[in-house]
Amino acid sequence: MKRANQFDVRPRSKKDREVFKRWLDASASLWNETNYARRQNFLSDDKESVWDADTGTLEGKYKGVLSSSVAQQIIRKNTAAWRSFFSLNEKYHAGELDEKPSPPGYWGNEENGRVLRTYVRNDQYTIEYGERSRLEVPIGSELKDELGLNRNQRLRVEVAGEPKWSGEQGRLELVYDELADTFRAFQPVTIDDSRLDSPLADYSAALDIGANNLVACTTTTGSQLLYDGRELFERFRETTEQIAHYQSLLEDQRKSSKRIDRLYRKRTNRRNHAQDGLIRDLVERLYNEGVSKLYVGDINGVLSTHWSARVNEKTHNFWAYRRFITRLESVCEEHGIAVEEESEAWTSQECPKCGEREETIRHEDTLSCPCGFEGHADLVASESFLRRQNNAVGSMARPVYLKWNNHDWREHHNSPSIAVETTANEADTNQSTTPSGNIALGDSDD
Repeated sequence: MKRANQFDVRPRSKKDREVFKRWLDASASLWNETNYARRQNFLSDDKESVWDADTGTLEGKYKGVLSSSVAQQIIRKNTAAWRSFFSLNEKYHAGELDEKPSPPGYWGNEENGRVLRTYVRNDQYTIEYGERSRLEVPIGSELKDELGLNRNQRLRVEVAGEPKWSGEQGRLELVYDELADTFRAFQPVTIDDSRLDSPLADYSAALDIGANNLVACTTTTGSQLLYDGRELFERFRETTEQIAHYQSLLEDQRKSSKRIDRLYRKRTNRRNHAQDGLIRDLVERLYNEGVSKLYVGDINGVLSTHWSARVNEKTHNFWAYRRFITRLESVCEEHGIAVEEESEAWTSQECPKCGEREETIRHEDTLSCPCGFEGHADLVASESFLRRQNNAVGSMARPVYLKWNNHDWREHHNSPSIAVETTANEADTNQSTTPSGNIALGDSDD
């Protein structure tokens, strides 16, 4: 069984910090250049040419900063992403998937907040715990020369946090959280099942990704969670309007400015911080509940055909659905929870009491039916989605309502109300998707 330890990484000096960031930034550059070469070859309509990209030259270009082992890990990670894409593509053409998969994406860009991340092979790093816990990682010869290290030395940084799990260590992931200005390390470990402090039971859960409420979740034990997204989206929209305003002031056909670039990064980092916090909170709650399987729906087709432009903006551009699913799958893997994407068609219109679909009315956060049923639409959708996959669903307990406080998700004393004030028509499912106005939406899939 795999689990993961998480640490804060703290370079000891300003120089060490600069070197650490350059090391992570070079990893992003190597990923992006490798991915670009492979995407260009893929466009030639010969999928085998993807593997013709000159990754050896790219490794040589960056090993002076990254070290050979880290450069190889980035390229192997990209290779795995492409193999996964081809596997999904085959399933799509065989009719096993409804949505056509997309090739691997880039790790952001400098304008929209580059994703600073790297991976270190399990035999290339060491973590020592004690009064001053420390992590040692390999860096390239160029960075060693700057720090005055000899060829056999590695970069040493302090780490904060106690390991929850011990066992065979896996490939280390290191990430820079620009919003929190913090480096974090995620260390997967393989442990014996008999040592688990909370063995996974045979329970399931299902998620509904919403517009006003980012996530509604129902488990087969009858627990329900609702993560509110109104304030987050309004902050996202305010920044978007600022971007549009400054874009309107540009002269000489300029497309951007330093101020606009900063606003894009601020908007993206703020969203990613809340999204990553939600995923951690959700998965830990499901793990403690004994959930071993999580169902999620693919809403991409719904976005393009049914939802209003404002809902489209919320769930696709603000929420960055594909990024959310990718990160969710990664954290669930750490906890041994399987993720399955299934069709959630009609779940937001289906009455859980009588099964009616055509005559139900979805208005704002309320779903009502001629049979007399009335309930919270997103919670109903997650429950209906779960029952479609698993009939063994218990009676529903009082939902847990969570709000973001800019640092973490906290339970709110007020339960979610059915009649919540929202913008008119923003939750109707038959509105036109034609955008209106000048909205700066430059980072939908960061």
